[in-house]
Amino acid sequence: MVIKGKKKGEVTFVCDLAPKAKTVKLAGDFNNWQPDSHRMTKNKDGSFRTKLNLAPGRYEYKFLSDGIWLSDRDAAENVINSYGTLNSVICVE
Repeated sequence: MVIKGKKKGEVTFVCDLAPKAKTVKLAGDFNNWQPDSHRMTKNKDGSFRTKLNLAPGRYEYKFLSDGIWLSDRDAAENVINSYGTLNSVICVE
């Protein structure tokens, strides 16, 4: 997935995989896989969102929903990680 935001490097991540979740956090290469640094905001439609400003590059990421790791089904690419599960990939121009 190549993301071009309104502002250079601005990326909106959306997780609509867990509408009943209490919390969803975002972790990836951009925050050293520390989900507590990017808690997502729940919207009225049950989805969770957060915006980040990222430098151009390729990043792997996942959502952490109430303690369960989820890959992004809307990502253009997913890759197998060292745990044998999928990481989602985003490319920022």
